[in-house]
Amino acid sequence: MTKPCENADPAIALRPARAARRSTFGILALLAALAIAWPGAASAQDQFGLLGSLEFRTGSIEAIPQWTGVLDRIAAQRAVYAACDRGDCPQPGVQAWRRQVADLASADPLQQLDAINRFANRAMPYLEDIQNYGRSDYWASPLEFFDRSGDCEDFAILKFVSLLELGFTNDQMRIVVVEDVLRRLPHAVLSVQIDGQFYILDSLIDVVLPHERATQYAPQYSVNMTTRWAHIVTPELTERFRAQGGY
Repeated sequence: MTKPCENADPAIALRPARAARRSTFGILALLAALAIAWPGAASAQDQFGLLGSLEFRTGSIEAIPQWTGVLDRIAAQRAVYAACDRGDCPQPGVQAWRRQVADLASADPLQQLDAINRFANRAMPYLEDIQNYGRSDYWASPLEFFDRSGDCEDFAILKFVSLLELGFTNDQMRIVVVEDVLRRLPHAVLSVQIDGQFYILDSLIDVVLPHERATQYAPQYSVNMTTRWAHIVTPELTERFRAQGGY
């Protein structure tokens, strides 16, 4: 079991880029106010975005260099995955990972979520970026993770890559940077959407939860390989979401 990214720098962890967030904040606040004021804007649960938020596509993933950098490294390392699948693995952890992915190929999607979440959470100990890389925020590829361990977003990245290989699409998944409102700490999880339902894969717990039960997380931004989103949570939205089974 790991722990929250408790020593991550919130100024880094809770935004894709300071300038980008400032440039869109006024527009997002206005849209949030309009959505709340509009009768019926949140009249059904499917009107809510991830974790009960208002969410907005906010442009290129290039605003998150930690993410684009790790995507480049993942692409460059796929030859190692293939070699490992043929029996030539660089280390036992990678071999165990490749075996786990192969063994789940024919499993039910929810079983795949559960197994990958449990495997990743138990694969390596938690290690903060400042100890590991000498910097406050570094997003690691699976091979780097198995070589050096990692923190919360690195667990989420391993799950993202694993599920891609099991047939989940990029559009179904997002790395989500959240605020843990109970601990008042930044954190990162993986969201996976199946049949219109968001599920949260969290390095802190082995159980995969529908997003309505991830009561402690307020999403800040989310990202997949092509898109990034900004999220707004207001007291009014929270009250409406709670009334419909969330929070």
